[in-house]
Amino acid sequence: MTDATSNRVFAVVLAAGSASRFGCTKQLAEFKNVALVRLATETAFAACADNTALVVGHDWQAVIAACEPIRGFLLVNDQHQTGIGSSISLAVRALRHVARACIVMLADQPLITAEHVRSLVETWSGADNEIIATAYAGTLGPPVLFPRACYGDLTALAGDSGGRHLFDDDRFTVKHVLFEHAALDIDTREDLNRL
Repeated sequence: MTDATSNRVFAVVLAAGSASRFGCTKQLAEFKNVALVRLATETAFAACADNTALVVGHDWQAVIAACEPIRGFLLVNDQHQTGIGSSISLAVRALRHVARACIVMLADQPLITAEHVRSLVETWSGADNEIIATAYAGTLGPPVLFPRACYGDLTALAGDSGGRHLFDDDRFTVKHVLFEHAALDIDTREDLNRL
C-alpha cells in the first residue's frame, strides 16, 4: 500500500478557468452549501494532507477567499485563459523537485471523495512510468495520478490539452480505479441543478 505523504504524492486542484459556459465563476458555485473549489481542496487535503496545491487564475482573489485557510501550496496562473494545459504545466513545474507523483483533480467534480483519491495512491506501485487514472462512463479521466516520468510532457502542455494523450503513450503503463461518480462534472448551471 502506497501512502501519499511518505511517498511525496501531491494532489493538484485545478481551479483557474473562467468557466464561460457556466456564466459566472463556477468554482464559487455551491453544492450542498459549500463552494465547489472548497469541496475539491478539502478532498485533496483529506487524501494528501499538506501535499496539496491549488491552482487559481480567473477571479483568483474570490476563489482563494472561498478556500481559506489555504493549506499546502497556492499557485496563481496568469495564463489561465489559454486553457487547462497551462495550469497543469505550472503546477508540475512548481512541484517537480518535491513530488514523486501528482494527482490532477478538477474543481468541478464535486462527488470525488478522499477515499477515491487515496485509492489512486494505493493502486500506484511507485513506478515512475505508471499512470493511475479514474475509470467512468466507459472512459478514463481525472482524477489522474501522473508519476514523475510524465513531468517533461506535462510541463510542455498548452491550450486545452490535459495530458490524456499520455494514456496512449507506449512509454507508460496505465492502470485505473473505477469510480462512476467522476462522470458527474459541472459545466453549466443545469448540471449543478440536476446534481
